[in-house]
Amino acid sequence: MATQDIGVVGMAVMGSNLALNMADHGFKVSVYNYTPDLTEKFVKERPHENITGYYDLKEFVSSLKRPRKIMFMIMAGKPVDSMIDQLIPILEAGDIIIDGGNSYFGDTRRRYDYCKDHGLHFYGMGISGGETGARRGPSIMPGGNAATYAEIQPIYEAIAAKAGDGKPCCTYIGSDGAGHYVKMVHNGIEYADMQLIAETYLLLKYTGGYTNAEISQIFHAWNQGELRSYLIGIAADIFAEDDPAGGQVLDKIADAAGQKGTGRWTSIEAMRQGVDISLITAACNARVSSNAAGRKKAQAVITAPAGQALHNPEFVEAVRQSLYLGKIVAYAQGFSLYRSASDTYDWHLDYGKIASIFRAGCIIQAEFLNKITEAYEADPALENLIFAPFFLEKINANQASLRRIISLAVQVGTPIPAFSNALAYLDAYRSECVGANLIQALRDYFGAHTFKRVDEDGTFHHNWHEHYEK
Repeated sequence: MATQDIGVVGMAVMGSNLALNMADHGFKVSVYNYTPDLTEKFVKERPHENITGYYDLKEFVSSLKRPRKIMFMIMAGKPVDSMIDQLIPILEAGDIIIDGGNSYFGDTRRRYDYCKDHGLHFYGMGISGGETGARRGPSIMPGGNAATYAEIQPIYEAIAAKAGDGKPCCTYIGSDGAGHYVKMVHNGIEYADMQLIAETYLLLKYTGGYTNAEISQIFHAWNQGELRSYLIGIAADIFAEDDPAGGQVLDKIADAAGQKGTGRWTSIEAMRQGVDISLITAACNARVSSNAAGRKKAQAVITAPAGQALHNPEFVEAVRQSLYLGKIVAYAQGFSLYRSASDTYDWHLDYGKIASIFRAGCIIQAEFLNKITEAYEADPALENLIFAPFFLEKINANQASLRRIISLAVQVGTPIPAFSNALAYLDAYRSECVGANLIQALRDYFGAHTFKRVDEDGTFHHNWHEHYEK
């Protein structure tokens, strides 16, 4: 008998915690895993009156109320396509499939059309918050058919994190791949945010001479003000963590960062769309550089510049202001990419609502996001966040600190690619000339690519002359 509200496929960490979250909110949940042992272990070790385990896919589907709602929390890629194909013969028109994994948005767009051809509705749903978020309330980004969103809305708004004003961190994003696209760029911003924090650590420790314990106190203090965020808070904890074997855990961790690919996808899509997200790309490249095979050799053969520690409150405040300015640029770049994608894919994204669902539950949750929401509420057509009055004031107030910090880092050899790209982005925007006129002249000289003039309308080609013997 069909009595269950929703089914969850995939009983690993995220799937099992989301199922429990749904059950805690009064929804009856059917769970299934393609290997029965995980389902059996889950229902045995974490029993819940609203959860029923199934070991046969047809029985699992038959347990669900119409229209059936089935959520995937499985590995992205071929497993998603395989599970769709297994379900199509046993589902009926109007049933809903929801992919909550980190799927590439292009695959989601394809699956949306494929399921539509079979009379089914497919949602690509970005979810951020990790294991804790899944269990207690994540940020949720659903993309799919707008007309049927009401069928799944009560469940996902109930289990989502709640912001300070009580609003759920879940909103309909747009059609086909919009939800997974928004999650992808969220992760790109997350890469940038973490890189800026890492560079702040380098500045304080290796340029300022502060100990981990002192940096922990600095970050804790910052987390009481305008930089308040999940990442700043946990960084303060990390700096304070002692190792049972002696010293501190942070100093025992290999200086090489991993990545799962969503940040890289963000950079690739920005290149395709012609949007400058240089800070986000720098953050991706920094992770690549951290794993470079030649780092040890370079340390031995490339001379390091001599530097003097700047252990004073003025330096710390300049770093704080630089970090805040870097965050502004990271989000400005991410939301510029959202704007481009919205036009490219006809998604009609609501940037204020996107910022609002990042305010709790997700990794980049921060006080800062309230200001982004306010900026887009005041001007939904805002071209770039750097032009919002609040952020523009901060840029003008903090850029002197950023210039000072970058100069100091260059002098002592501290690598800060994210900070440097933040400043380069702003300088490119505000400069009267960025040298593009010479680039166009060079392109026209060797390839007749033409150019536009500042004094006449139209497109021109010039017959360039050789003035010197080559």
